Amino acid sequence: MSGLGLPAPPACEAPWWGSGAHLQTILGNQLPSPKPGSAGEAFRVTLADGDVLAGRAWAGSSDTVVLLFHGLGGSHDAAYMNRAVILALGRGHTVWALNHRGCGEGRGLARGTYHSGRADDLGDVIQAARAQHPGKRIAAIGFSLSGNALLLNLGEGIGTFAKPDVAIAVNPPIDLGRCAVLIKTGLNRIYDLRFVFRCRRAVRERVEDGLIPDIYRIPRFCTLTDFDDLYTAPAGGFRDREDYYSRCSAGPHLAKIRTPAVILSAEDDPFVAVESFWDSPVSDSVHLHLEKTGGHMGYVARGTSSHRWLDHALGHYLDALLALPVA
Repeated sequence: MSGLGLPAPPACEAPWWGSGAHLQTILGNQLPSPKPGSAGEAFRVTLADGDVLAGRAWAGSSDTVVLLFHGLGGSHDAAYMNRAVILALGRGHTVWALNHRGCGEGRGLARGTYHSGRADDLGDVIQAARAQHPGKRIAAIGFSLSGNALLLNLGEGIGTFAKPDVAIAVNPPIDLGRCAVLIKTGLNRIYDLRFVFRCRRAVRERVEDGLIPDIYRIPRFCTLTDFDDLYTAPAGGFRDREDYYSRCSAGPHLAKIRTPAVILSAEDDPFVAVESFWDSPVSDSVHLHLEKTGGHMGYVARGTSSHRWLDHALGHYLDALLALPVA
């Protein structure tokens, strides 16, 4: 599905007890997940505006550094991040697992907020990785929110920043407006409430840490669209949530990407509509893989020892991208 000519991994075949978009999404988050053998070395990256990101690093022996960026409400210690660390380390790569502004171990280090348009933050991290590991290739993997930010970085949707050599975006919400409507509809409201709970907590922590004024009034049971209007947009310098969604959706910029990249998503993702990918032309440098089932970053499968198809797919595409001729 691209000019890269990448082969696809075997399909994700859902077990009888894990079929359907919601079961895929929920079980993918709840099934036991391994952790790396060591906690890694703590490090920090100072951003252009003075805010600081915290991360964990593991040294490898290959010529590649893999940068991992988590989704909304997550941290470097999220289950999918830990599994990605393990698969990259197993290939001998150096790994950086980052926390977005104020997340995880980064609490108290950032006044600014993170959101789906933080292509600039990813660029600062990529630049820091190149400075720390000169001569090594940089591979970036962005999950969900970070997947959109990564694609926005590659397509220069909000500016020109340092880019990786190869990239993978997992279930990226490339049409933020469409995603915002879907996530508050029907059973998806479960995910909406979960994200809002985590986002409200992050705002409260910033206030408690004395980083921002206590001026944001965010109702407990508001929707994510409400949260974006009440906090994300004003804190991020956008006119309103529609301005944020319009300016930070990666979809309109996929045709401009020149970095070899894979977009991996599921046709049954409950709130990242597959139509978003059908409606967004991609460049010949982008390999679009739309799996039949998987939900939102679930991909629970039979025929694998851990029921984790996503891990196998990430490893498959990481190897394939790194095997491409260096431009």
